[in-house]
Amino acid sequence: MNSIPRDNSNDYALGIIEKRQKHIKEFSGTNLEHIKQYSINPETTRNNIENFIGVAQVPLGIAGPLNFIGEDATGEILIPLATTEGSLIASYNRGMKILNLSGGVKTTVVASRMQRAPVFGFEDTREARKFEQWITDNFKKIKRICDSTTKIGKLEFIEKYVAGRFVYLRLNFYTGDAAGQNMVTRATEAGCKWIQSKYKNLDGYYLESNFATDKKSSNVNILSTRGKRVSAECTFPKEILKEHLRITPYNIAHHYNIAGHAAFISGATSNGLQSANGITALFIATGQDVANVAESSAMIFHCEINSNDDLYINITIPSLIVGSYGGGTGLPTQNECLKIMDCVGTGKVTRLAEIVAGTVLAGEISLAAAISSNEWVGAHERFGRNR
Repeated sequence: MNSIPRDNSNDYALGIIEKRQKHIKEFSGTNLEHIKQYSINPETTRNNIENFIGVAQVPLGIAGPLNFIGEDATGEILIPLATTEGSLIASYNRGMKILNLSGGVKTTVVASRMQRAPVFGFEDTREARKFEQWITDNFKKIKRICDSTTKIGKLEFIEKYVAGRFVYLRLNFYTGDAAGQNMVTRATEAGCKWIQSKYKNLDGYYLESNFATDKKSSNVNILSTRGKRVSAECTFPKEILKEHLRITPYNIAHHYNIAGHAAFISGATSNGLQSANGITALFIATGQDVANVAESSAMIFHCEINSNDDLYINITIPSLIVGSYGGGTGLPTQNECLKIMDCVGTGKVTRLAEIVAGTVLAGEISLAAAISSNEWVGAHERFGRNR
């Protein structure tokens, strides 16, 4: 077996990196040219990647500024987006222009929590029911054990679901400015070990039952929040829509009525159009866990025509998982992108969540207008053609 070269003493030193690059050439015949050109110090990636060989360079652009009327995100903010999809930034930039002309985007974080969901087995359903009550009676003790594992995380409440002879728990934590998956995993493990030591009739447990639906979209997280539950809203004057997008409020509302039917029929977890586009581009730019787009892109879209015949739109992202520190946020280029938006470090995660929501709304109004005015294909041909 021709194994990948490693150095147990320092696997991020230049010598071992060059050995891996040479190994790739010998194994595949590929001579690395661009992958091995980078400005960062490989040591900074120590806790982010293994078998380092270089970098994947994703084109990075800027959109905005977008005017925010948020609680933590206020005023004009430039937004970095990393993508390989032509026309994406142009589309979001157009949506931001329309939001600005309409007075800005109002953003609100409604809830914030992160879960881990262990499952406990029992001899029968009656014992499972008994355990469910025991968890309620011992919540303060479980909380004390979980909270002792972290300076930031706090266990807030435990959901309990009995199914047959199993009890599924969802432990809900406050995680500060971190996304918090690793934090809550460590805390939940401590809690489960304590439960196992105190409750004598267990038939074993698993630390994760799949009920947290980590990196998977699910109805339970749409209903009860995973990460940040954040909304963005704006009222678009009919004159702005007509002059700049060549549509009416009726055009948008009518299309979304039909699109909502299609989302229901298809079983989609979003009745919007392209939330994953803006979220993914922001995640790549700012060092978020990109796999979390699977659950973060779920979106609830609402629009209506008000008494002035203007268009009101509200989008809610119920499970947006972001962090302003930890993970990849400390990597050099990702940290610079966060700095552009003033989203680095303690006390900035709510601001970041609001910026993501405002960006998503910009993308929704832009694409909705393009579809409603039959300009969608033409825009891609002009800005996104790469054949």
